[in-house]
Amino acid sequence: MIILVAHLKGGVGKSTLTVNIATELQRQGKDVLILEADPTVRTVSNWAKDREESGHPRIQCVQQTGNLHSVLKDLDKRYDVVLVDAAGKDSKEMRTAMTAAHVLLAPMQPNQTDLDVTESLVETIEQARDFNPELRVLGLLNRASTHIFATDVKDSRAYLDEYPELPIANTVVYDRGAFQKCMDDGRGVVEMKDRKAMAEIQLLTQEVMGW
Repeated sequence: MIILVAHLKGGVGKSTLTVNIATELQRQGKDVLILEADPTVRTVSNWAKDREESGHPRIQCVQQTGNLHSVLKDLDKRYDVVLVDAAGKDSKEMRTAMTAAHVLLAPMQPNQTDLDVTESLVETIEQARDFNPELRVLGLLNRASTHIFATDVKDSRAYLDEYPELPIANTVVYDRGAFQKCMDDGRGVVEMKDRKAMAEIQLLTQEVMGW
């Protein structure tokens, strides 16, 4: 199974979600590989290196740029799950990965800056489906406020209802310190003590794999 984590905008939390889903899948016994498809940022490969050096179970990470279609088709035969962490912009890597992926997970923060990109993202998805009509798409509200009176999730869902082409996950991932800590430590939150963060990643992983 190929899961592409991508968006046209940077800073939406793609890399953090990628490594956390990978860690949860590894915990479940899956043979997982992460393909880092950003030619300028090494967030995931640095995390994987820190993970191995800290003695945690190794998660293989490879770096690849350019046309990813054939590469992903080959990796899909050799691993249970291939997670692709694309750059936060429109890129050749993202578009060619869309032609091979089974699922596109599109995280976005519940703020107007991220939501304003939705129309362009939907157009890109529709173009990809000309080459990969079986591509399943799931949007995710990520880094939501934990404030008890916050309405960002509710307001964002109302806005995104105008885009039925981009169904939004039932799971919401909130802005928790554990997510930054796990990136610093080479771990996933499922290996840490924050029960709420752990539950969010486990529910999200279940939703993505079932999508």
